[in-house]
Amino acid sequence: MNNSNSSVPLCYSNTSSPYIYDPKIGKVHFSATFSALGLTSNLIAFIVLIKSCQRTQSRSRSFFLIFLGGLVVTDFMGLLVTGSVVISFYVNHIDWRQSDLGCHFCNFMGISMIFYGLCPLLLGTSMAVERFIGINHPFARSTKTAKGRTVSMVLMVWFFAGCISLLPLTGFGSYHIQTPGSWCFLNISSKTNDWAFALLFSIVGLTSIALSFLLNTVSVVTLFRVCCGPDRTQRRRDHEVEMMLQLILIMVIATICWCPLLVFIAQTALSKKSTEPRYLLLWIRFATCNQILDPWVYILFRRAVLRRLRPRVNWSSNSVMNLYPSFQGTIRRFTQPSVQNHLVTEEKVESNETPAATRLPTASNK
Repeated sequence: MNNSNSSVPLCYSNTSSPYIYDPKIGKVHFSATFSALGLTSNLIAFIVLIKSCQRTQSRSRSFFLIFLGGLVVTDFMGLLVTGSVVISFYVNHIDWRQSDLGCHFCNFMGISMIFYGLCPLLLGTSMAVERFIGINHPFARSTKTAKGRTVSMVLMVWFFAGCISLLPLTGFGSYHIQTPGSWCFLNISSKTNDWAFALLFSIVGLTSIALSFLLNTVSVVTLFRVCCGPDRTQRRRDHEVEMMLQLILIMVIATICWCPLLVFIAQTALSKKSTEPRYLLLWIRFATCNQILDPWVYILFRRAVLRRLRPRVNWSSNSVMNLYPSFQGTIRRFTQPSVQNHLVTEEKVESNETPAATRLPTASNK
């Protein structure tokens, strides 16, 4: 850029990497196909979730489906907002330096990138917390948690992510246009505010992934305790195994898609070196794949779908565990002392969650 910094809007000056306006770098067909695939996937997942919510009678599963619904809505809106901006750039060849002198559109794009980037990670952590409480402390969760509180948790995640994304508007950090001119993102420069905001974004994302991994590991171990216990046939836990499988896959996808970008931002901020545009664009595209892959976890990894794909396989938790008797025996030896206490708690929860209509015949018989 030939203009001095005093005459150029902040979002187009002092960038951490050389900015090149070149609409020919990308192709509209790639962006359109990418966005259409993601929007269609999330729309299908949302329809499936609505039908599942109408059929489910398990309170724990209904809580989990609310979080999944929030995740699907977030991914859908993220692709819709950012995809529309990118596609319009390649179609119209818009130069934001001439059409957005006040940086309003660039700031909006930057806010959207940060908000819709943090939300899936934070929602994944919230789902891990919900499953951790539901599996390890089911009685406390059942007596105190309501659907309205679960919805409030999703709204709190959106609010928290929104507050972080709005920080550059207060002067803490800044959003700058990025090559090839189709998007804006946080500026990773040596300035204290820019450096601190980039590091904050990276730390929040990496902490969410690490916390999800820790809580999901504990939940899986506890679930194995129950499934491998001596009284495992007293209550079917197939839906719990299904929810944990979906949650683990969501965590794995988020880790693979987001860790390269988050680590890249942290390394660049700590080293205070200039950003490599090609790597930033590559890891951004890699992270966007998370919004496309997330909905397919729930679309494909359901017992109803698995039964259709492999009808001869019994997909119940007991049958799956019986496929690995040596592993089952090992888990049982390590977890035997605590199984009974957990089962007693589970039975109390089950009796409390039983609808009144199902208990009336018993009362009438007495």
